[in-house]
Amino acid sequence: MALRSLKSWLMPVISQLFLSRARLLKQRVSAEKKRVAQGRPHTLHFFHQIDDPYSQLLDCVLPQLQSRFDVCIERHITSPPEDSAVPERELLNAYSQTDAQRLADHFNIDWTFKPIDAQALTAQPQASAVANALRKKWGHYLGATLYYEGEWYWGIDRLHHLEDRLNTLGLSKSTYQGPLFPTIQYQDFANAPEGTSIDFFFSLRSPYSAISVAKVFHWARQSGIEVNLRYVLPMVMRGLPVPAEKRRYISLDAAREAFVQGVPFGCVNDPLGKPTERGLALMPFAEMHNAAEAYVMSFMQGVWAEGLDAGTDKHLKIMVERAGLNWTAAKDILKSKSNDTHWRAIAEQNRQALFSMGLWGVPSFKFENTAAWGQDRFWVIEKALHDKFNSAQTASSAST
Repeated sequence: MALRSLKSWLMPVISQLFLSRARLLKQRVSAEKKRVAQGRPHTLHFFHQIDDPYSQLLDCVLPQLQSRFDVCIERHITSPPEDSAVPERELLNAYSQTDAQRLADHFNIDWTFKPIDAQALTAQPQASAVANALRKKWGHYLGATLYYEGEWYWGIDRLHHLEDRLNTLGLSKSTYQGPLFPTIQYQDFANAPEGTSIDFFFSLRSPYSAISVAKVFHWARQSGIEVNLRYVLPMVMRGLPVPAEKRRYISLDAAREAFVQGVPFGCVNDPLGKPTERGLALMPFAEMHNAAEAYVMSFMQGVWAEGLDAGTDKHLKIMVERAGLNWTAAKDILKSKSNDTHWRAIAEQNRQALFSMGLWGVPSFKFENTAAWGQDRFWVIEKALHDKFNSAQTASSAST
C-alpha cells in the first residue's frame, strides 16, 4: 500500500492558501496601494500577437471596455508563444480562427479575422523581444492577454473578471450593468428526444475538466441527455511539456472560474502520474456498475477540492465508496494487467478521436458535428442542441 509523501501532505495546505479567494482579494488591495504610492495611472497592458485571432478580437472590443472604465491601455506587440506552451500549434492556429469567429458571432461583435503577411510579423523584432521579455517577467506566455496590477486576463473570455475588479475600484464611468460578454451556460433544455447524447472529453488532472464535471452531469440529467465519458491521459503524461508560467496561470485562472461558478476548488492534491493512472484504471469498473459519473465527480472533488491523494489506498477508497462502488473489488481491478491494457487503449482511442475533431485539449465537448474546447464553451453545444431540436419543434408546430 502506497504511503503519503511529504509533498502529498503539504500540497493541499499550500494550494488552499495560494488559490484562495481571500488571498486574491488581498493581493488586489495591496496592488492598488502600491499603484497609488507610485503615482501611476490605471493602466491595462495589452499583449497583442497581431496574427492571432483571439488577439485581434480582443483588440476590436477594447474601445468598448475603455468607454466603460476610466483606464488607459498600453499595447505591447508580442511574438507567438514558444513551442513548449503550444504543443499543437497547427491545430491551435486552425481552431482559433473558428473559435474566435464563433465568439464574435455569439456576442454580435463586428469582426472577422485578418491574415497578417510575414513582413508585418517581422517588422519590429526588437520591440517584440522587449514585449516578450516583459510578458514572461510578469508571468504569462500567450498573446490576447491583458495584465493589470499583478493579474492576468486572457481574451474576451476573462474580461468579466477584470471588469468586476475595475468596478470594485470605482472606475466605472456610469452605473455598472454587468460584464460585456457574459458566459451563460447550462440552461434548462427540454426538447431533446430520448437517446440524445453528447461526448465529454476530460482528464482527471485538468482543473478545467473538474469545473465542467461539477456542472455538466447535473445539466444532462435535468435535460434528459446522455453523457459519453471520453477520458484521456493528461498532456504532461503524454510527453507534452507544460511551462511553469502556464501551470501557474491555469491554476489561478481555474480558481477564479470555479469561484464565479460556485464550484468547490482549491484544496488540491495534484494527481499527476500514478494517482491519475489509478483513477483511470477504475473507469471501466465504474462504467460496468453504472456509476461512472458518480465516480468521476467523487474523484474530481477529492483531488481538486478536498486534497485527497489518489495515489494512496486510504484516499482512493473514499472516492470509490462514496460513488457507491465496492473497494475490495476495486483493489482487485487495480492489480489486473488486462484491465491496465484495456483502459490505456480506451484513453488512446479517445485521444485520437479528439485529434480527429481538430482538438487536443480538455475539457472538450461534441454533439454530432459540433465540437468545442474549454469549460467556458459548453454554450456552443447548447446552441447546437437548440438549433437542431428547437428548430425541428418549431417546424413541426408550424406544419400542424
